[in-house]
Amino acid sequence: MEIILQKSGLEDATLIHEMQIKAFMPLLEKYQDYETSPANETIEHVIHRMNQDFTDYYMIKCDEVPIGAVRIVKRASQSYRVSPIFILAEYQGKGIAQQVFNQIEEIYYDAKMWGLGTILQEKRNCYLYEKLGYKQVGEMKEINDRMTMVFYQKEGSRKIT
Repeated sequence: MEIILQKSGLEDATLIHEMQIKAFMPLLEKYQDYETSPANETIEHVIHRMNQDFTDYYMIKCDEVPIGAVRIVKRASQSYRVSPIFILAEYQGKGIAQQVFNQIEEIYYDAKMWGLGTILQEKRNCYLYEKLGYKQVGEMKEINDRMTMVFYQKEGSRKIT
């Protein structure tokens, strides 16, 4: 199983949007977070983010098949944010996300700080990020009576030698 990150452009917007909806729809149905769910975002919103000069999108491919995407937001002082990352349900639980994070950290080897947010109630996500070295920081944000967002940070990346 070969996992490749392919830098994406506007020509990939429709496919990324379709995969994003498919990947996040179960969470939207579960938590009914209609204001914040990536499953509710328009194609125009994805295109807007792709056009930001501080944003990089990567298509996640498994053996050449598109299975998800990750967006990296470049912030000040070599600080980066992962928002969002998603992998289609049929490919989850296979260690792919760990490979994606390893590759992202190699690409952005100058990172001094990484950040991301996830749903507190999604214990598998929290476990993954903690396993990758992320620590919970700041205030939690209650979205509704079913869902709370939690935020994570991780210092630096591995240095390529």
